[in-house]
Amino acid sequence: MKRILFALVVFACMTGMSYGKIIVRGESHTSFGSYTIEVCDQPMMLAGEELKCYLISYDNSPLTVRVFVDKDKKCKNYVVVSDDLAVMYTCNGSYFGVNKVDKEYKAVGISTDDSRLDRGDYFHQKVIAQGQTTDYDATVLIASYFPELIK
Repeated sequence: MKRILFALVVFACMTGMSYGKIIVRGESHTSFGSYTIEVCDQPMMLAGEELKCYLISYDNSPLTVRVFVDKDKKCKNYVVVSDDLAVMYTCNGSYFGVNKVDKEYKAVGISTDDSRLDRGDYFHQKVIAQGQTTDYDATVLIASYFPELIK
């Protein structure tokens, strides 16, 4: 009984220490390997607004990806920025899929070089999921699908 109680206390302490930092770990099924999604310590400023931010890191790649969640009137834009590539995933209630970065984000310096974008995978990711997508589900989908966009 003491062992079980001790194990529960240790588990509770470990869970409490990681709460608020790491959201999920998973497998990307790409050469990038497993991914880890964390919440940014502070909300980020982008285009004059304070946006929720997530960090995605991969085991087999030095690439760190930032995901900014921008809520519009009828949809959410997930602006995904890495060292070489920036794209935007959109959830508009009907579908969740990839798009090029909007003009408002280009105005603040977020743009991409299309030579780094794999156009075949880009068009395959135009619709990834149907219906409404939560922030949690969207970031997991982005962590899984984003590596395929990089040449």
